[in-house]
Amino acid sequence: MKVFAGNSNRLLAEAICNYLNVPLGRATVRRFADQEIFVEIQENVRGEDVFVVQSTSFPTNDHLMELLIMIDAIRRSSARRITAVIPYFGYARQDRKPGPRTPISAKLVANLITEAGADRVLTLDLHAGQIQGFFDIPTDNLYAVPILARDVKESYNLSNVMVISPDVGGVVRARALAKRLDCMLAIVDKRRERPGESEVMNVIGDVSGKDCLLIDDIVDSGGTLCNAAEALLKNGATSVTAYITHGVLSGGAVARVTSSSLKELVITDTIQPTTAVQTAHNIRVITTAGLLGEAINRTAAEESVSSLFD
Repeated sequence: MKVFAGNSNRLLAEAICNYLNVPLGRATVRRFADQEIFVEIQENVRGEDVFVVQSTSFPTNDHLMELLIMIDAIRRSSARRITAVIPYFGYARQDRKPGPRTPISAKLVANLITEAGADRVLTLDLHAGQIQGFFDIPTDNLYAVPILARDVKESYNLSNVMVISPDVGGVVRARALAKRLDCMLAIVDKRRERPGESEVMNVIGDVSGKDCLLIDDIVDSGGTLCNAAEALLKNGATSVTAYITHGVLSGGAVARVTSSSLKELVITDTIQPTTAVQTAHNIRVITTAGLLGEAINRTAAEESVSSLFD
């Protein structure tokens, strides 16, 4: 196999290659003066099983174009198979029509990746599981729950832990973690008045005296998490820690989290952490390199990927 990476998360790509014990493929991904993206694959890939690691994180459109152009360059270089490894799939929150005359951008992006020449997709914690069906090529959606559960077991006394879903839509994800930890589940009832703003209304479940673990797939502005933490503490929780797969953390999110009641925000490295994230006193990053590396290894060997979660 050969593994290449764009500019979105080179550190994760290098960690994946270390796990696989293969060198990161040599490729140039640069821009002309007018910001057009140019890609040159600097080694032979003819007949190879090629994996392109690229999160479509900020700046989303630039990183998406890098991915598409890299796939096209590799396809035109006669690779046997191309797998787009997208640890964080941008546009995933646009998976349906929320109103009239609006797009389903997740489907459009799926079409672009397919038409560029990808033969299969490997991603992690899609915002909505049905996005797998937007692709007309095989798509493996990995889950970060085993990684998060391992970290919880190392950090907490499980007899006093309670898993919390920050909204009704995240109950399935929260239940999966609660089942692995063999602990109780509660839900924060949230009402969103307008995009980017949320208001916590009620906590469903008794959280008194519990170490609460908020579980979700994406933290963007951080408003939902901070409001949920306040509500849980007001309802008697001992502490509140958030475990989130994708740390988008746009705008003033890092400052909001550091000044909040959250004991800790634990995110994964599917999005390369900024300097602000790395220096925040209550934000910690755990790696997904082992999970993604093992999934890549099994894909190359034509072995089961789903057995990773048994």
